[in-house]
Amino acid sequence: MSIYAIGDVQGCMAELQALVARINFDIRSDELWFVGDLVNRGPASLDVLRFVRALGDRATVVLGNHDLHLLSLAAGFAKRRDDDTLDEVLRAPDASEVLDWLRRRPMMVARGGWLMVHAGLLPQWDARKAVSLAKEVETALRAPNHSDFLRHLYGSQPDRWRDELVGHDRLRVVVNAMTRMRFCSPNGRMEFHTKGETDQAPPGYVPWFEVPGRRSAGDRVVCGHWSALGFRRAPNIRVLDSGCVWGGALTALRLEDDVAFQVPCAAA
Repeated sequence: MSIYAIGDVQGCMAELQALVARINFDIRSDELWFVGDLVNRGPASLDVLRFVRALGDRATVVLGNHDLHLLSLAAGFAKRRDDDTLDEVLRAPDASEVLDWLRRRPMMVARGGWLMVHAGLLPQWDARKAVSLAKEVETALRAPNHSDFLRHLYGSQPDRWRDELVGHDRLRVVVNAMTRMRFCSPNGRMEFHTKGETDQAPPGYVPWFEVPGRRSAGDRVVCGHWSALGFRRAPNIRVLDSGCVWGGALTALRLEDDVAFQVPCAAA
């Protein structure tokens, strides 16, 4: 059995099919882990959602910022962006079933010696703390009144973690760290505007995975979200967003031996 972690698909169905063929995926024994952002900006978000959902327990998916944007848009709490490509999902005859499935995906996975999260983990969180906080968000997102969570999802404040945070502020910090963060300060203040390479960090900030004393530094983390980095190996970190939707490639990493596979963007 092999587990392949796959970077941000973002509606690139042709490339996903090519990558699955490239790795010789065997649904009887292998697993696919998706680091989030299955949807948006690419041409075939609905096809991607249907394909991954049909894999059943052979697919493990964590939520990314674009996945949460789709859920918020469907619930009427987000504005359409000019570069959104989600209308096909929202108009689909099986939209309610597909969106309900997406809403029940985890924020984070800890399994097989790996942590999988879309964006990152704040320096104050060890693995146990992060998993516990992820479950708080998952409980809110899966609750009958989940629309209340989605209504208060957007915003960049508070911009750092405090244990005494409660309610929507507490959940928003967890979501922002796990689905939006790239750079943060050594004390865990998040910066959401800069999207460039690691050497473009604003003054006082560093890439989240380079914060000295980060409490999850001893854990192996696989993530996505940061297309400017491309496929990146760093100590105990594997970043898999190689920018397929921007003309780059779609990446899969076989976790047991750290072997990477890529297919180029079909439109490149």
